[in-house]
Amino acid sequence: MGSSDEYVFVGCYTGDKGGEGDGITLLRRDPATGDLIRLGLVARTPSPSFLAQHPTLPVLYAVNELDQGSVSAFTVAPDCSLIPLAVRPTGGSDPCHLAVTADGRHLVVANYASGSVSVHPLDAEGAPGERSDLLTLTGGGPDAERQAGPHAHQVVPESNGAEVLISDLGSDRVWRSRLDPNSGRLSLPEPAVEAKPGTGPRHMLHSADGALLLVGELTGSLTWYRPAGGPTLESWGETPSSTSSGAVYPSEITMGRDGRFVYVANRGPDTVSVFSWDGEQATLVAEVPTGGVWPRHMVLLGDHLYVTNQRSHSVTVFRIDPDTGIPGIQGEPTGEPTPTCLHRWNSVVIRP
Repeated sequence: MGSSDEYVFVGCYTGDKGGEGDGITLLRRDPATGDLIRLGLVARTPSPSFLAQHPTLPVLYAVNELDQGSVSAFTVAPDCSLIPLAVRPTGGSDPCHLAVTADGRHLVVANYASGSVSVHPLDAEGAPGERSDLLTLTGGGPDAERQAGPHAHQVVPESNGAEVLISDLGSDRVWRSRLDPNSGRLSLPEPAVEAKPGTGPRHMLHSADGALLLVGELTGSLTWYRPAGGPTLESWGETPSSTSSGAVYPSEITMGRDGRFVYVANRGPDTVSVFSWDGEQATLVAEVPTGGVWPRHMVLLGDHLYVTNQRSHSVTVFRIDPDTGIPGIQGEPTGEPTPTCLHRWNSVVIRP
């Protein structure tokens, strides 16, 4: 490994979920050019559709998005090969997102189909133990097919506290819960966001200026919220996530390093929308094709945006114009079977 090399792990769907992948694969990224080179399979594991890493240990975590859901943990060697560490059942169905708390003591997992959140204590090596809690959400929404019950889609632990935000596509809410660091149990959730009926909250992010931005999978919308003095955030604005007149299912949201631009990936029109952000308003400035089909996930690394095209089996590389924030396709997409998630490996870990 060269000192300037960067590495990106890729999650996917395997045959269990109708995908063509075999497990977690590895890409090498040239930080200067942004180009990707596919290095191949590094862990054979079923439908690792989302990935996360430990904040201080060389451990990578993957959901296994199955009817009987599980999480898999791997020790990451210096050459980025993966050594199996542990597999634990989540107690829920179709886990689709996971995150490690800032103190590195717990792994939190969103089980989509069963609408629950599982918590797993992590030992000194970063291995998850049997779950310490399974919080089942409640509620539904007006979309009879997609919102008959709760559907936990993302878990976002607070960066310097015990709070965990949980987006729930089924109930049109973002829930707020507190994780007890000693017992590993979550408090009874209360609404942090009560979205418009039928929104289908999917993924969210915090801006540096204190707003919470949320994409609605069912309404094809981008909405932003701010504290209003009570436990529930107040809606400050909403805009379509795409100009397309057809069905739009936004999947992922990210923000540029300087906070001036917000990016939303749109399945259906297969585009990335670029919004300028001034802390008060998100304004569409461009919408660009992804060069593939069904953009499931994306990450910003340096001056480049990388998008997984789930149904056309590729990863598109964009270079971001530093002035306008608009991405332009760079080169040909990198072939990758049924990619669903990208995770840049941060090799600068500090052992306690």
